[in-house]
Amino acid sequence: MAGHGAEDHPHGADRLCEAGDRVYSRAVRRGRVPRADAEQVPCLLDLALLHPDPDDMAWLVPTSPQEVMTRLLHGLYDEMSAGQRRMGSAVAAFEWYAGLGGPSSAPAAGEGAAIRVLDGASRIQAALDRATEACTTEVLTVQPGGIRREHELSEGLHRALELRGRGVRMRDLYTHVARHGQGLLNYLELMGPSVEARTLDEVIDRLILFDRTVAFIPANSDRTMALELRHPALIAYLETVFERLWRLAIPLTAALPDPRIEGISHREQSIAALLAEGHQDAVIAERLGISVRTCRAHIARLSETLGAASRTQLGVRIAQVGLDGPVGEAAVGVPRSRSSS
Repeated sequence: MAGHGAEDHPHGADRLCEAGDRVYSRAVRRGRVPRADAEQVPCLLDLALLHPDPDDMAWLVPTSPQEVMTRLLHGLYDEMSAGQRRMGSAVAAFEWYAGLGGPSSAPAAGEGAAIRVLDGASRIQAALDRATEACTTEVLTVQPGGIRREHELSEGLHRALELRGRGVRMRDLYTHVARHGQGLLNYLELMGPSVEARTLDEVIDRLILFDRTVAFIPANSDRTMALELRHPALIAYLETVFERLWRLAIPLTAALPDPRIEGISHREQSIAALLAEGHQDAVIAERLGISVRTCRAHIARLSETLGAASRTQLGVRIAQVGLDGPVGEAAVGVPRSRSSS
């Protein structure tokens, strides 16, 4: 798409250019088009009329004409004073497109696609806002990483306050490291009893689940793309995963279990278990939500406490004292000092 920007196609979704008309019509008729077909019409991607096929990123699938029409009308109502005349033209335009795919080409009114790719922060934000507006009962979230920064918490604060105002219950899962962030404590104090938080050594990647009907998960590593999921089987699976993690997690209001070996912290126990599984420092740091530098500092203290002079010897000592299993298991030995090893 080099050399073709949105400025080459300065129009809205209700009045497509000739090239966009041809490609979008073909996509509606056939159900999808090759990504190469859209290279000359970046407007279709910019206006979210086409989006990546989650089964094959080399193809683009059309947003259903009914969904586009609904989105347009919602925006037009917000700008009624300036755009009331455009409403009729938007409806008329997409009624014609809707007929191209036949009666079974689009979901029923009020339903969304089972899997939808959201490309870009603005589209992810808009989809989250729509789900927040429709939510009536419960939100479940998994928040990986370490200490939650103030700006990260403030990004979703307006949604959380809106949900609290409607009596929606929220349950959040974090890593144990997040307990050390004052920003998270301030957020939970502000939200009061409407939010319940628990922590684990490790959690899965980010998940937001609204009313057990629609979920959002990252679609790439830098989180510039997301998947909006509405398929009942996927939702049920994610709900089960969350509930099982929730039962294992420790309430934020409760203290972490006492270390099973004197002189070794709860975090160092977690690191020891992951070292015993053969993971590298970077992987351990990512899974526990800490920096690689912090992880290596913990490994150094762990080596000193267990009297290990090398990485290989550390692995042996971890197994000898029983730190190679889950953190909740009882210790089977007591480390000796460095001089006695």
